[in-house]
Amino acid sequence: MGDGPAGDGGAADGRAAPPPPFDPELRAALTAAGAGARQPLTPENLAAWQERDAAARPRPTVAALRDGGRFEVAELDARGVRLVSARPAGAGGALPLLYYLHGGGLVTGNAWSVLPRLLRELAEPLGLAVVSVEYRLAPAARYPAAVEDCFAGLRWTAGHADRLGVDAGRIVVGGKSAGGGLAAALALLTRDRGGPVPAGQLLLSPMLDDRNDTFSAHQLAGHDTWDRTSNATAWRAALGERRGAPDLPPYAAPARAADRSGLPPAYVEVGSAETFRDEAVAYADALWRAGGEAELHVWPGAFHGFDTFAPGAALSRDAREARIRWLRRILAR
Repeated sequence: MGDGPAGDGGAADGRAAPPPPFDPELRAALTAAGAGARQPLTPENLAAWQERDAAARPRPTVAALRDGGRFEVAELDARGVRLVSARPAGAGGALPLLYYLHGGGLVTGNAWSVLPRLLRELAEPLGLAVVSVEYRLAPAARYPAAVEDCFAGLRWTAGHADRLGVDAGRIVVGGKSAGGGLAAALALLTRDRGGPVPAGQLLLSPMLDDRNDTFSAHQLAGHDTWDRTSNATAWRAALGERRGAPDLPPYAAPARAADRSGLPPAYVEVGSAETFRDEAVAYADALWRAGGEAELHVWPGAFHGFDTFAPGAALSRDAREARIRWLRRILAR
């Protein structure tokens, strides 16, 4: 048996299929990163992985994030959920807001280390405020801890929009990898709990399906930087014995949602050579089938985290520009 129940019925073919080729620039960056870049996450190395990630991604101080006065930054307590709020210095009026959920497979990462790049690449060119969420990590805190932290933080942020200088009607929820999955879950949760209603959802290589049994999950096993072994380990850490259960709520794994109607416009991005390819494409398709709006980008030859490994590559630049164009259109509505 595989790591979970059948997802798309094509898993057997995926096991035998060769992986799509990596983009040449991305392949060179991955080779330069060394063998450790594709070391899988396993139950046995999870604790060491978390320790190594904490050392590799230290939390920058508020002073460092302010970058000599370039940005206004504050740490906030939203009834027990820690938030980091940041905006371009001197930007007046109520700014649109990117409510951001960091990646890290639900087991690593923090709200601070993602901010320098977000501020440089999105907040400054678009005149955006950003709130980054420090949600609880697995396995110390399992579902529903992370998504409930994200929901509590969003509700607090929307309720204190005037204090934060943001426009509560122009909040985009977004994230990468595990954060993308949490953003999709948050869109479902806000719909079902009656708000606050996001203006859009920015889903970058989202981690959506605990069953881990799509064609691409099998096809990219042992090739992607985040492969089927790592994915199974992370989902087990987050869900425990509930992983793969037929009655798992969609707020735990958004691919389980039977009803995708009434959700905010989505930007869905994934690589063609990525484990999450098929679940991301299926999610965009499900939004269309429900009468919703989704912009889907499948970057050719891209693996998981490609723009972090090779930020200067042509494909990474194209991806950043596409995100900015979508955000600009959504926030202009």
